Amino acid sequence: MEEGRKNRPCAIVAARQIIAGRMVVTVLPVTHTPPRDSADAVEIPLAVKAHLGLDEARSWVLVSETNEFLWPGPDLRPVPGQTPPRFHYGVLPPGFFNHLRERLLRAHEQRRLTGVPRTE
Repeated sequence: MEEGRKNRPCAIVAARQIIAGRMVVTVLPVTHTPPRDSADAVEIPLAVKAHLGLDEARSWVLVSETNEFLWPGPDLRPVPGQTPPRFHYGVLPPGFFNHLRERLLRAHEQRRLTGVPRTE
């Protein structure tokens, strides 16, 4: 299992309940680093970033890398500056979520998708 190198927002793209209120979530990491290949990421529009309360710097959702972990679990970090603490930035607008989903499916079809296991 691997521990993340740094705390970062992620887009939850799937969730399934497994045991009494616990879920396994599949997330796509968000980064400020431009992708080497545009097929690997989707840029987050500024309006979506504002809606979620993210900074104004350019950011991308990586569609070529998934992470799965138990929710709630040790991989969660509170959103910075929130009182009381919360662990989500909000809901992605449906159009942007559907675009991410399509790009994720395309990465899977092209065998460009990698999974990163996380600790319990």
